Amino acid sequence: MVKADLIKKISDATRVSKQEAERIMESILDGIKNSLVRGEKVELRGLGTFLVKNRAPRLARSMKTGESIPLPSRRVPVFKTGRELKSI
Repeated sequence: MVKADLIKKISDATRVSKQEAERIMESILDGIKNSLVRGEKVELRGLGTFLVKNRAPRLARSMKTGESIPLPSRRVPVFKTGRELKSI
């Protein structure tokens, strides 16, 4: 399923136009993105939790040359599956 399929399902279920359903979908995704940027956790019951984790700096190895490359610390988004979704 892709984003366009979700928009169609929203449109069909709520009887709103596809343009309005697309605005709804974009609003939901923007809310999730903005919360993650602020470092907040987003919990969707029955689905799972989006959160941001800090990755420590580390040394990686170039596969081409074999030399070590230092990678800085960074923040990465993570999705943890909820119990209901795991049981499917």
